[in-house]
Amino acid sequence: MNAPEPTPLWQPDDAHIAQTNMTAFIAAVAERWGVDITDTSALHRFSITEREKFWQTVIDFAGIRAETWGAPGEERVLVDGDKMPGAKWFPDARLNFAENMLSLPEGVDETSDAMVFRGEDVLQRTLSFLDVRDRVSVLAQALEAAGVEAGDRVAGYLPNMPETIIAMLAASSLGAVWSSCSPDFGVQGVLDRLGQIAPKVLFAVDGYHYNGKRHDSLAKTADIAAGLPDLEAVVVVPYGDIAPADMDIGAVPGGITLEDFTAPYSPGEIRFAQMPFDHPLYILFSSGTTGAPKCIVHSQGGALLKHATEQLLHCDIKPGDRVFFFTTCGWMMWNWLVSAMGWGATLLLYDGSPFHPSPAALFDFADAEGMTLFGTSAKFIDALAKAGLRPTETHDLGSLKTFCSTGSPLVAEGFDYIYDHIIGDIPLVSFSGGTDIMGCFCGGDPTKPIWRGEIQAPMLGVALDVFDADGKPVLGQKGELVCTKAFPSMPIGFWNDEDGSRYRAAYFEAYPNVWTHGDYIEITRHGGIVIYGRSDATLNPGGVRIGTAEIYRQVERLDEITESIVIGQDWDNDVRIILFVVLKDGVTLDDDLTTRIKDHIRANCTPRHVPAVIVPVADIPRTKSGKITELAVRDIVHGRAIKNAEALANPEALELYRNLPELR
Repeated sequence: MNAPEPTPLWQPDDAHIAQTNMTAFIAAVAERWGVDITDTSALHRFSITEREKFWQTVIDFAGIRAETWGAPGEERVLVDGDKMPGAKWFPDARLNFAENMLSLPEGVDETSDAMVFRGEDVLQRTLSFLDVRDRVSVLAQALEAAGVEAGDRVAGYLPNMPETIIAMLAASSLGAVWSSCSPDFGVQGVLDRLGQIAPKVLFAVDGYHYNGKRHDSLAKTADIAAGLPDLEAVVVVPYGDIAPADMDIGAVPGGITLEDFTAPYSPGEIRFAQMPFDHPLYILFSSGTTGAPKCIVHSQGGALLKHATEQLLHCDIKPGDRVFFFTTCGWMMWNWLVSAMGWGATLLLYDGSPFHPSPAALFDFADAEGMTLFGTSAKFIDALAKAGLRPTETHDLGSLKTFCSTGSPLVAEGFDYIYDHIIGDIPLVSFSGGTDIMGCFCGGDPTKPIWRGEIQAPMLGVALDVFDADGKPVLGQKGELVCTKAFPSMPIGFWNDEDGSRYRAAYFEAYPNVWTHGDYIEITRHGGIVIYGRSDATLNPGGVRIGTAEIYRQVERLDEITESIVIGQDWDNDVRIILFVVLKDGVTLDDDLTTRIKDHIRANCTPRHVPAVIVPVADIPRTKSGKITELAVRDIVHGRAIKNAEALANPEALELYRNLPELR
């Protein structure tokens, strides 16, 4: 007897579908191009087969502004579109990212909230769209007077606060290139990144709060400034918990307070530099745990188009929405969040620990500010579930329209927890992409059902596919996530990679003219996507590929285990699976628990998934954005040097894995 067909966790009704931006966009495509498109599956096919028409419609739908898209009637959309890398989008366009962020959609009042900032329970501030525009105007004048020109790099060593976004927009208005690190980075970690791109101006905070404690930043800023010889100014931004006059910036080379830097200037019209579509906007950095971080250069036009599709269509953001994502300025989700302002949404910014002053801090913020989109990491969801938090019983959360998760695969039990204890009848958008494309390969679709453990659909404009080891497309099987056609938010390249060799080696060597992302995935019978982890961390015992996320899902269902990390260890001319577990307080890894862990994995996965050795550890090393670092642990276990421990939030944890007697 066949098992009953599972039911979706959420199903949009006709009324919901009708009012989505996605439905309006389908109508716009059908009307403009005279095509018969009635659902998002057909729309996705159109976005891949008719790329030029699709992206022109996105521009019009999003109201993206440009001084010109080219000569009237001769606007080129895509040149060399069959090349990866090498495709050129809108080569005749001239536009400015900051202008698009500061130009309000019809119906949005300039006095309404642009940003609401909370620094734990220490600070709270609100800025209107007019406030933001005035501050960008003043800061842009100051930067221009300091000699900043188009193409110069301006960097931030800042928390997720309004001044960070204002500094980025001021730099962008001049055509300068923005890059940032969060202030929890150590000095060497910052220099490993910013030292490669030679910024002209550095914005740095005087301190920040985390978990109820103030952390001063000026000493680290002084060391960073001393290691960046091309700096012409270090603008010190007050966090706001002490008066600017109390800041001692005398030890910071070239240091000047934000107040003094901007004092000579008054708000006025902003002269937005009109730059090419592929002019650099951001430099983002790979995690760099296995070498120097890659400096990934993204274009202003690519950011606008990619984020327009993801936010307006896949996340259904509308003018007046109040959008939150828990992120730092060292994670690409900060860059993603900022773009929501361009569609007339209010940015809800939180800096600090999400568990201070209580585990409910972010849900308190959601209720207080009428949050409509709540975005966070899968790791945060897992921590909430482990802590037994049930926000539906303690908070209203009635303003929420969308709940988002990213950063690492959201396991099926995470879907259950979110629907049982956080949200009601609203969509859960799990999405996956990366710093590499400053966006997502797959994510939400507000017109489709949500199935347990599955990301709903490939992103519009992304020719996502799955290749097996022979480079052949497969359906319903695990394989490499690839993209077979160029899209606008592909990087311009890597900084200081003049011949493009490092860029090509990173994404295009496995399969010619195909982007290989490095994720191990499967497309399901629903057309959804399951992510099984990084393909470079995929386990391969006996020649069978196993995604690490499959094991995490099972292990972390056990009450005794807080979290885990799994690697493959070279052993006896093969690979054996090693599982490290962080146990709850008072729990011991005895023979009984070891057996139960192995039996649980065997019963819910396969015998090949069962670890050969299970080792208890006190901590798991992770990147600044909270991702566990399987490759770094694998290197330590094999006695290989870690080239960039500064990329980790807790590099000391690596020592827990060195020379373990259990692995000899």
